Amino acid sequence: MDTDQPIVIVGAGLTGAKAAQALREEGFDGKVVLVGEETEQPYERPPLSKGYLLDKQDRGALRVHDEQWYDKHSVDLVLGQRATAIDRDTRRVRLQDGRQLRYSRLLLATGASPRRLDVPGADLDGVLYLRRVEDADRLADAIRGGGRVVVVGAGWIGLESAAAAREHGCQVTVIEPQPAPLHGALGPEMGGFFGQIHRQHGVDLRLGHTVAEIRGSGGRVTGVVTGDGSDVPTDVVIVGIGARPNTALAEQAGLPVDNGVLVDQSLRTPDANIYAAGDVANAFHPWYGQRIRVEHWANALNGGPAAANAMLGRDVVYDRLPYFFTDQYDVGMEFTGWFPPGGHDAVVTRGDVNGKAFYAFWLASGQVVAGMHVNRWDDGIAPVRELILAGQPADRDRLADPSAAL
Repeated sequence: MDTDQPIVIVGAGLTGAKAAQALREEGFDGKVVLVGEETEQPYERPPLSKGYLLDKQDRGALRVHDEQWYDKHSVDLVLGQRATAIDRDTRRVRLQDGRQLRYSRLLLATGASPRRLDVPGADLDGVLYLRRVEDADRLADAIRGGGRVVVVGAGWIGLESAAAAREHGCQVTVIEPQPAPLHGALGPEMGGFFGQIHRQHGVDLRLGHTVAEIRGSGGRVTGVVTGDGSDVPTDVVIVGIGARPNTALAEQAGLPVDNGVLVDQSLRTPDANIYAAGDVANAFHPWYGQRIRVEHWANALNGGPAAANAMLGRDVVYDRLPYFFTDQYDVGMEFTGWFPPGGHDAVVTRGDVNGKAFYAFWLASGQVVAGMHVNRWDDGIAPVRELILAGQPADRDRLADPSAAL
């Protein structure tokens, strides 16, 4: 590696900030440049739909590092600048203001953006998305003090936003085309559990329904029309229908892209000088024998340092099991593992599902491929991870028996 040239990281979120931190911790003393399109210092996104949205965390608490960390560790933080092009022949990144940054190694940590709702009226004032801190500020202002809210999409962002709106006293309707919330992530059984939680908290959960139109008056939203013609009056629409990886920069550079930037198990693209990590990376996972793209916090937290070590020439195999968590009302949950949609043939629970204190295990061909706990913090998620990595057939009766050690 040409240490006379800097390592450039494009994307100043959790992935990029943790990569910069790892470079310094691993002894790299060359120049590090961290480029971010947002003007905020790098921050963590999970609180945007949880504690920050509920006014339980302040803005400063979101930051990955304190304000002085970047100067103290000689990380050149370039904010408010979008990277517009990569010249792989000369190893340069062009920024929107015309600057060109030379690089020895380049990490793409450009993240993902919310999928936009494509129906009439989707551009009305009051139709909100949640990805950045300013989105959370707008949303908090809109739901603080109550009102009517329609949430489009019963995925993680949709359900967490719905829970926050209910806790702010809003009347909430959730519209979801699948037969259960979180249907793709958890399947119908555990998706149904989260649906029941929301119904118990007064959410009008409309499953198997789509949005046909958003109606408004004077440029502002007043209602949502569903596919069956029902009109749901509302003051705010929150859209949470998934995210798209931000691959435009990689595509411009001629790097292979398919549901993310394609990288190997070391998070390296076919260009030996360019790596990708976090939401934007579709990485080969040796445990699963295929590429998977993971959008959750833990992948950003761990993927950035893994890419940093790989860029330093270390032998890196990024094989952590996917992990995510959620907090909704009085339900705290951790999940680890992975299966494709429909890629399991049984779900086994142990504990008190109705009492919201239990484990759930997803099995495929007799083996545990994923698992979660709800409010079981004494043992947490570690036993689930061990069961998955054991790669052995599971005894369903013992899995379901709370008296049997996991």
